Amino acid sequence: MSDNRAPLSRRDALKWFAGTAAGTAAAPAVLAAPNETEPSPPAISTRSPIHDPDYMKPAVYPWTKLFSPEELNTTKVLADIILPKDNLGPAASEVGVHDFINEWCSAPYDDKKDDCDVIRGGLGWLNTESFRRFEKTFVELNPAQQTAIVDDICDPAKVKPGLKVGVSFFRLFRKLTLGGYYTHSSTWKQLGYVGNISLPGDYPGVPLEVIKMLGLEDVA
Repeated sequence: MSDNRAPLSRRDALKWFAGTAAGTAAAPAVLAAPNETEPSPPAISTRSPIHDPDYMKPAVYPWTKLFSPEELNTTKVLADIILPKDNLGPAASEVGVHDFINEWCSAPYDDKKDDCDVIRGGLGWLNTESFRRFEKTFVELNPAQQTAIVDDICDPAKVKPGLKVGVSFFRLFRKLTLGGYYTHSSTWKQLGYVGNISLPGDYPGVPLEVIKMLGLEDVA
């Protein structure tokens, strides 16, 4: 049977990852219903949340975004410090990484709620630290001042006293920034990934050096 399903978008991928995380949190329970000979349906649906939805239990999507405008702006600035625009690709904000992090942290799943607590708490910590040092919010600081704070929380091996909260926050924030950035097609050039493209002419076959490396000369 042919498969005419559309390719996954980044948003669909987020839904799938979030749904998978929620589904694996507890094993499906199969219990006999009263006065029935057949077992009841699994407590956790095994359907695909994207291509095979359970219309009796519609997914809660799209969900309400939780970040305030100030939090979203701080997220945007910090993401661009981690991944600024260069000759290989756009800045993080240009591909919507701040919106990606907002959507991730707003997802109604337990593990995403934990991430949300760390990220939103960290954004608050970042402004508190900015006021402590420079009497301004993080987005109001000049690049040198912003970099000074980021440099102090980017390396867990060199954490200074009183900055452990910032280090934990930045570790997760950087992970989400990279994840959001490199799932956008405009950033694939940096990875050397060309995507699923057709080759003109006859298929050239597996390169000989690969065949030799795998020891498959007698098979290929």
